[in-house]
Amino acid sequence: MKRILIVTGQSGSGKSSALQVLEDLGYYCIDNLPLALLPEIVAKLDRENNLEQLALGVDVRSTRADLQEFDLVFEQLQRHGTVDIIYLTTRDQELIARFSASRRPHPLATRFQSLNQCIQEEKTLLLPINLRSTVHIDTTDKSVHDLKHTLLSKLGQSDNLILILQSFGFKHGIPLDADYVFDVRHLPNPHWDLELRKHSGLDASVQQFLEQSGQTHEMFQDIYKFLDKWLPAFAEGHRHYMTVSIGCTGGQHRSVYIVDRLKKALEAKWSVQVLHREMKHWS
Repeated sequence: MKRILIVTGQSGSGKSSALQVLEDLGYYCIDNLPLALLPEIVAKLDRENNLEQLALGVDVRSTRADLQEFDLVFEQLQRHGTVDIIYLTTRDQELIARFSASRRPHPLATRFQSLNQCIQEEKTLLLPINLRSTVHIDTTDKSVHDLKHTLLSKLGQSDNLILILQSFGFKHGIPLDADYVFDVRHLPNPHWDLELRKHSGLDASVQQFLEQSGQTHEMFQDIYKFLDKWLPAFAEGHRHYMTVSIGCTGGQHRSVYIVDRLKKALEAKWSVQVLHREMKHWS
């Protein structure tokens, strides 16, 4: 295991939202387990799974004794990778407003009469963790999107949208994960040329065949212009992924060609991943 993040902080400051962001980034997330059990669980995951990124949610629901022994837990976790602590905090009045709006009880509500007492006691209990924190984030004035951007910046990770270009064959069904589907079955079909049938849209002979048609160039340009215009808007809307699926009849020639050409045209601006769904059917 290479990187372990401990996500903690005051209740109501955004720990659950932070864990969701990390999960979207590929972290394996575990939340609300007793602190004393974490070294054993992490050791087991390290032995049995090929995990490179792990995020552990820790809060005041751990026992006081466990929280006071945090230094020992921290040292045990360091045996399995680099450990960073993300500590989220919020101004008291904002926390009180959030709990009032959500009408959810504070985790310490059964022990104290007022919310303010709960907040102050929580700060004391979490102090051993706070003192070791490597990333400190004040979420008082932050939306969920602001929190995500701050996390990405502090962790040195990119917030760029990932564009997934997928070729497919309509005869095998439309992909369920597609955000946009473009149909290119009207383009000349290399399948009817016996010499081209065994090749794919990645091969030069098929590409040359398709490029003889003006419709091929027009269709490519229309799809490219659409994506070039609207991808920035999706990125600004905090989308993690955008899946664009290009379909022909069998998913071997025309759709593969268009996807390959789009990749070459867009990869200078975007992080592009390519999936040829029907590759297993190619012969």
